[in-house]
Amino acid sequence: MPSSLSRLSLCAAAIGALAVAAFAVAPSLAAEDAVIIPPPTASAPEAGIKTAVLAGGCFWGVQGVFQHTAGIVSAVSGYSGGSKANADYEKVSTGTTGHAESVEIKYDPQKISYGKILQIFFSVVHDPTQLNRQGPDSGTQYRSAIFTTSDEQKQVADAYIAQLNAAKVYKKPIVTKVGALEAFYPAEGYHQDYLTLHPTQPYIAYNDIPKVENLKKIFAENYIEKPTLVSSTKATN
Repeated sequence: MPSSLSRLSLCAAAIGALAVAAFAVAPSLAAEDAVIIPPPTASAPEAGIKTAVLAGGCFWGVQGVFQHTAGIVSAVSGYSGGSKANADYEKVSTGTTGHAESVEIKYDPQKISYGKILQIFFSVVHDPTQLNRQGPDSGTQYRSAIFTTSDEQKQVADAYIAQLNAAKVYKKPIVTKVGALEAFYPAEGYHQDYLTLHPTQPYIAYNDIPKVENLKKIFAENYIEKPTLVSSTKATN
């Protein structure tokens, strides 16, 4: 993902159109291919609106996928793992703040389970075997991480990682770190709803649109065409 706001302005629509055309010709070249995996065998009872916080590379794509997922009340891009003082895009992009680009997902467990969210996360959102990187992006800010909001979430996440490793569904072991959420800080406004607002931006067209398409293909029963956007909320700093 571009490491500064100035780079965002370099993405002209004409170049974006070429990127979309290139993907149409060779979709297999996307940064991370989807992996069809079994659902988790472990589960936990849930009631009321719950929160999951996940980190899987650039938050544009993570947010975009879950905004197209049924049962998601909101999906907000932000930062987790560091302090409030350095929860700033330019600082986080240095890889020295402890933060990971993350997405706070509020969901209705009557419509989607935490386990299903993790299945989508591990299957189409990112490659959980990449250490401190994702696709073209490298650094600890792009690490794979699950920030749990309850003991039950931690148990489900730990058990699922063990299940997937035992089944050898990936060629390499999962490196996703599971730990308790200390805080989540919403990202700047220009990062919110980025995939929806900039579908022809080359980075989005090449790395992230394929993830949404994989969601639609592999998790058709969980896919919604109209995304659940942040734009009308006060969730940004």
